[in-house]
Amino acid sequence: MGLAGKHMFGSIEDTRVTFVEKGVTEDRSVFLKKLLEHNGFEVLIQEDKRKTEDDPQLYTVAVTDMVFNPTIWVFQRKLKTFDGHKVTQDYWNQKTEETHPQYWKS
Repeated sequence: MGLAGKHMFGSIEDTRVTFVEKGVTEDRSVFLKKLLEHNGFEVLIQEDKRKTEDDPQLYTVAVTDMVFNPTIWVFQRKLKTFDGHKVTQDYWNQKTEETHPQYWKS
């Protein structure tokens, strides 16, 4: 799903949430959970329903903060990495661990 720009919200069980990403792998959900909890958010992860047993298990990652929008937080440089640097779009998308915003290198 990545950074979409839309503020998506709904419920997981009985808790109102803002959806961060839907349909992600277990590794991606673990990365997002650690990063968001490091930044002070309460994170909920829900297993997505599979159509068949052969389909891979995917997950929905959400936070309980109803005003959180991942796109805004990443581009306004509000999120911090584990070593204190600001999260860039490539870091969020797990393309690199470099945190310098040199977008012209792409």
